[in-house]
Amino acid sequence: MGGMGWWSRLLRRPPLLHVAGDEGDGPPVVLLHGIASSSVTFEYVVPLLAEHRRVISIDLLGFGDSPAPEEATYTIEEHVAALERTLKHLGLKQFTLVGHSMGSLIATRYAATHRKAVTRLVLVSPPVYLSPTELGTPLDRASMGLYYRVYEFLRTNKEFTMQAAAGLAKLSPIKNLLDVSERNWHAFVLSLEKTIESQTTVTDLVSVQAPIHVVYGSLDPFLHPAGLRLVENLRGVTVHKVQGVDHVIRPRMARVVATAIG
Repeated sequence: MGGMGWWSRLLRRPPLLHVAGDEGDGPPVVLLHGIASSSVTFEYVVPLLAEHRRVISIDLLGFGDSPAPEEATYTIEEHVAALERTLKHLGLKQFTLVGHSMGSLIATRYAATHRKAVTRLVLVSPPVYLSPTELGTPLDRASMGLYYRVYEFLRTNKEFTMQAAAGLAKLSPIKNLLDVSERNWHAFVLSLEKTIESQTTVTDLVSVQAPIHVVYGSLDPFLHPAGLRLVENLRGVTVHKVQGVDHVIRPRMARVVATAIG
């Protein structure tokens, strides 16, 4: 019966995700946070939008207050399926979709497969990675390979990763921004492996028909220059580079994000 596992997964309804915020009036904008985080990611963005937009913040599968089903494998397809059911449940027909970090990869896949629904795609701090073999220079190949080795280390060294995350969380300007705990360890490890490390973001971006805006900080340690260069050169992409800013959406970056959303 082992071969039936995938079939039962296919037939199972994706869970409804937790809608952490739904405020304001106007054209809807949907916000998706990154790995090991929650909707608090957009703490500084929401107030800038709520005066003229309906702002919907969603916790991704396995994170924040969303369900973390035991059988979930946290592939990008599963993340998108749960998002799709949740947006359908909210009755949204057309909206701007915003993703931060891993959320930007999920947002891109959603926009590529739901072309009529997404009117604008905004990617904030998108960790676009390629297989090292796809890169032209030895330096790019070596540095891209390093990202994969670091992520593999984080996935296989639970105590270290949890302690490092707790240390970073204390330094964060946003309360509860980073959470790697027993509760979401399974979601963290599998999302890292199956959504971030084995991504198809560049191919997905080519299929997106909506205007694409990319916002990132010049000091972001999670972004690879080769991946960014590729994205910046795609048609329909507008880039907003924020000097002196890292991966987190602090007030200055929040203003640029709000401008990109329009």
